[in-house]
Amino acid sequence: MKIFKKILIANRGEIAVRVIKSARKLGIQTVAVYSEIDKNALHVRLADEAYCIGKEELNDTYLNVAKIITVAKKAGCDALHPGYGFLSESPLLVEACKKSGITFIGPHPEAMRLMGNKIEARAFVKKLNIPMTAGITGTPKELLEKAHQIPFPLLVKAAAGGGGKGMRIVRKGDNLKEILESTSREAKNYFGDGTIYIEKYIEEPRHIEIQVLGDNHGNVVHLFERECTIQRRYQKIIEESPSPTLTEEVRQKMGASAVSIAREAKYNSAGTIEFLVDKNLQYYFLEMNTRIQVEHPVTEMVTGVDLVEEQILVAAGNPLRLRQENISQKGHAIECRIYAEDPADNFLPSPGKINYYSAPFGEGIRVDTGITEPGVIQSIFDPMISKLIVWSDDRAVAIEKMMAALKDYHIHGIRTNIGYLLQLIQHPAFAENKISTAFCDSHTPEILQHIREAKTRLGIKLAGLACLMYSLNINKIHQPENVWEALGYWRNIMKIPLTVDGTALEITLEKVVNDVFHFRIGEEAVTIFFHAIVENKIEFRTFHRFYKAVVSDGEKGIRFVTMEGINFEVKRTDELIASNEDPLAAGNADKGSLFAPMPGKVIKVNVKTGEMVKRGTVLLVVEAMKMENNIVALHDGKIEKVNVKEGERVDTDLQLVNLVAEETEE
Repeated sequence: MKIFKKILIANRGEIAVRVIKSARKLGIQTVAVYSEIDKNALHVRLADEAYCIGKEELNDTYLNVAKIITVAKKAGCDALHPGYGFLSESPLLVEACKKSGITFIGPHPEAMRLMGNKIEARAFVKKLNIPMTAGITGTPKELLEKAHQIPFPLLVKAAAGGGGKGMRIVRKGDNLKEILESTSREAKNYFGDGTIYIEKYIEEPRHIEIQVLGDNHGNVVHLFERECTIQRRYQKIIEESPSPTLTEEVRQKMGASAVSIAREAKYNSAGTIEFLVDKNLQYYFLEMNTRIQVEHPVTEMVTGVDLVEEQILVAAGNPLRLRQENISQKGHAIECRIYAEDPADNFLPSPGKINYYSAPFGEGIRVDTGITEPGVIQSIFDPMISKLIVWSDDRAVAIEKMMAALKDYHIHGIRTNIGYLLQLIQHPAFAENKISTAFCDSHTPEILQHIREAKTRLGIKLAGLACLMYSLNINKIHQPENVWEALGYWRNIMKIPLTVDGTALEITLEKVVNDVFHFRIGEEAVTIFFHAIVENKIEFRTFHRFYKAVVSDGEKGIRFVTMEGINFEVKRTDELIASNEDPLAAGNADKGSLFAPMPGKVIKVNVKTGEMVKRGTVLLVVEAMKMENNIVALHDGKIEKVNVKEGERVDTDLQLVNLVAEETEE
């Protein structure tokens, strides 16, 4: 068997860690590259060697082909794995590798160019008589003129796009011009190619993809399908295999179609053929991703095949070890993508400092992640933190296992979608597979309401008691001390004032007898039986139920409490917290001041000082975590000052624009 000696991984985060693990299984040394803000990242620590390639900007680091090739040559690498995203579908990187005598672990550049451009891919697949939706191509101006050829709704897409980026649904023509321009601009920013096209949008479709593997000897197989229908902003958040939608007949047809496409393209690596499936189980070719996919673990869990390992062996020149007749699906796997985002705020990314991190583990549970401890989620990168994958014998049990795993996944300090996923996975429509790609659009208000109801059922009293119990018993972890010492200071009446999610609460500790705590909240007497405590976790019984709580310290005196997958923020208002903030400054900011919703980069400034604007006008566009965020005028008024320029990086405490309200006559 042919094998590489040393592989450079031209990526970061969980996929870099994932590649390192497969390379290590094969006895191959690994080399990591990193930007300065990633110097302490997990992939840097796990690799055999690591090289810094720049400070922060993506074009100067993870997207810089010249720097990456220079490091590969310096380190003596004979192969390079691109992971997904970044340069994974860049023919320029493939050609640079070839020129330097380094093997690219991925498809040849011809297949990448053909299938990586959606317009060319559609033309190619059309010749194979595989069904696809109607579409038109051209410049934004030409598309605007031709759009009437396809009835609404339309889907505007980036030709070189992927990962849910560069896509817009258009249901009427009023705003088509603006959507074409913004999609083209986003495509240029993210993929280096502003080419876009329009295709017919299928209402309530399923998104189902087929995993393929090819080698350099003409062999191609498929490893069945993944159901990727649950999405938000056209980006997948839950994937599973097998698909609960397909019949065996449709499954075989789609697999055969995928193999046909890959074979005709002379595809020689891991790739994915994506399809839309309508209510009648008619499928339509959507696109091909010429790389390893984010969601590949669910395929690995049900087939037992290490796809990254197969990628490496194929790239080294070995024939596929797999035969179609020997590949089968066993059991059911579900993957949830864990994102730094706030579902209650339209899934706005939530970068920042993680002060506590604890992932679930156990039989049939897998976590692919780039972090294993507290750290900072940077705004410059995609907001995905990790992937949680579970496997079981059937789908119903897998859903139950995923619910338990999500409840045991704790990330404090930033907003995440864990609570949202927990409610989604137990939604009756998901359990009954009554879903479409519009599921999140339709059900998010309901899911958010379920989160609020779950929080209400637990209640702020229980969250406050859990936090207080932890602080009162923390000394038991290291040494048995008098519980009263944990109160912070002596008092005649043991009343502890708290705020829980901003609501004031006063709890009185009346007595403690043999680990039985007697509290009073207003007129209500509450007895808590202490069971156990370890670092950041406490177990106790009250209200006739047994509870487990995870507690961590944040900044400014805030403590985070998680119970049954529900997060609370608790603060003892009797504690003095050191602060450098000016207390007179709070709340005094001009209401016309506009700030960035998160740290990011200004990519467009639409106004200038002195300009009069109307409510709803897009003043600036701030890019953060691969999203464009429009900063809009909240009222009519005059631009008193613009404090930023295009290309400038900004933080949430920087005033971008000062907008003075237009005076009205009485």
